[in-house]
Amino acid sequence: MRRDDRDDPFDDIFREIERMMDEMMDGTNGFEGDQSGFSTDTHVDVHETDDEVRVIADLPGVKKEDISVQCDGEQVTISASSDLREYDERIGLPGPVDPRSGAASYNNGILEVTFERTGESTNIDVE
Repeated sequence: MRRDDRDDPFDDIFREIERMMDEMMDGTNGFEGDQSGFSTDTHVDVHETDDEVRVIADLPGVKKEDISVQCDGEQVTISASSDLREYDERIGLPGPVDPRSGAASYNNGILEVTFERTGESTNIDVE
């Protein structure tokens, strides 16, 4: 006995799910279109020791001269661009650092930024 697809009660549901998935993906495979910021496929690590904080970010396809790194002592802002995507991310640091101590290197798509920790703290008088 041959099944008649017109009588399948789930056919409309599956078509609607497929349409919504196509709409959500906008017909792209995830590598085309406007991509900005650090997405889930961008790897960023923050490592800390007693003396330093190190931020390591994967920035594939970016030229060294297209990378900008800024630090205010509590956050690092990394901005970079390539032909395929743009990166613009603020990374919160696990503790205060000396922004003037920052040293950065970029090799084979991996950015490594190192800062010295500051032991500065301020007492706050309670009134």
